[in-house]
Amino acid sequence: MKLGLFGINFGPCAQPEVAVRVARAAEDAGFESVWTGEHVVLPDPQAPPSPVPAQTPMLDPAVALAFLAAHTTRLRLATGIVILPQRNPVVLAKEMASLDVLSKGRLVLGVGVGYLKPEFDAVGADFAQRGARMDEYLDAMLALWTQEKPAFAGETVRFAGVDAQPRPVQKPHPPLVIGAMTPPAWRRAVLRANGWYGFALDPARAAQQVAGLAEAAKRALRPAALGPLELTVTPPPGIPDADAVQRYRDLGVARLVLLPNALGADELVAFVDRAAGAVAR
Repeated sequence: MKLGLFGINFGPCAQPEVAVRVARAAEDAGFESVWTGEHVVLPDPQAPPSPVPAQTPMLDPAVALAFLAAHTTRLRLATGIVILPQRNPVVLAKEMASLDVLSKGRLVLGVGVGYLKPEFDAVGADFAQRGARMDEYLDAMLALWTQEKPAFAGETVRFAGVDAQPRPVQKPHPPLVIGAMTPPAWRRAVLRANGWYGFALDPARAAQQVAGLAEAAKRALRPAALGPLELTVTPPPGIPDADAVQRYRDLGVARLVLLPNALGADELVAFVDRAAGAVAR
């Protein structure tokens, strides 16, 4: 079971010295990865389904992970997730390729469609068309990363006669993870991604998601080049007990990305140390 840590770019970890300390502690404890979240803006005042108060500090994922790349050597650096329909895919492809180069091939790119309409409105993105934009933007990014002479013609993104160097270190591209828990996301993960990511799922809810992915796999032929779909889950906050860890394993979950129920640098480091021992046993 691979072990990841969620939230390396917000809350206490929005402070650079805390983020470095926690990331290094995770690396020393044997964690495989650290994961960012993303909200460019948040509704103020907070209202459902907004996950945290608008005053919560949250660093840009690419900036935070590039900073941590310089302070770690082994940890994989994962976005969990980037809200792709809010981004310019050509610019994002450049940012993520740069991050993969600076980290010497440690990027895991998790993407999702997003769910906060006020956030889409603030950045001028089309909330109603976010699913279609997700697919189009993925195609555009992959073209820039993998084609010798990149060219793409979509509904909103078009380019030809251009190149974007450097390309990512990882070939054919960094691992692509779809983060969402709906039938369209299951199908997208099966058809397009190296992995799938579900957030705040206990074993029972994780089982429902795995069943949905299995059903999607019956209806959509997964390209052989993608290999097996790697399953990643963030359990509810805290450290899952041994029974829960085994139930995740039995479902085929390959990675648990833990959400700390701790505040402050000392508490986060203690959480990392406890979690490494508990999940590894």
